[in-house]
Amino acid sequence: MFVTFEGCEGVGKSTQLRLLKEYLEETSQPAVYIREPGSTSISEQIRGIILDPANTEMTGMTEVLLYAASRAQLVREVIKPALEKGELVICDRFVDSSVAYQGYARGLGADEVREINAHAICGCMPDVTVFIDLAPKNNFRGRRGEDRLEHESDEFHAKVYEGYINEIKRSPARFAVIKPDFDKKVTSSRIIQALRERGAIR
Repeated sequence: MFVTFEGCEGVGKSTQLRLLKEYLEETSQPAVYIREPGSTSISEQIRGIILDPANTEMTGMTEVLLYAASRAQLVREVIKPALEKGELVICDRFVDSSVAYQGYARGLGADEVREINAHAICGCMPDVTVFIDLAPKNNFRGRRGEDRLEHESDEFHAKVYEGYINEIKRSPARFAVIKPDFDKKVTSSRIIQALRERGAIR
């Protein structure tokens, strides 16, 4: 199965991915762990361009096309081959991020972003998408990271969250919406239970 994790900045997504990996390793459930953009040599180079805070003049269209290019490489080099071998693939962000960040927050339009990415993902959509549901104003840490998107305005991040909520309404069966707890282990147990119920893990 193909499982993706989504959420706004500062919601603890990286921590939850680490805890899930620990659980799967402890229970002898192998998986392929990847991130977007990145996880291949070419995709990591594209990641560097996208997130470089010096690239302040990058247009929204350039941004979405770079994400799609990175995604196309990852799908063909890693995701599809792994799924064809029957492996569990767990990805930190995927096409829903582009719809939320570029489609909604950048104002390019959700349908246009989906159309661009249709060429990149070649029909490879997640079976389950874990969405850590925490609005930007309530996030667990400040957005004072070093990458370009973390430097965006509060209004931008509010639009990202709105975009995710709209996508969940559009595809409710695919999303496992998780309300995070201040106790990261409580949140982890909720995610594990949701993935068990959907047959993604044991």
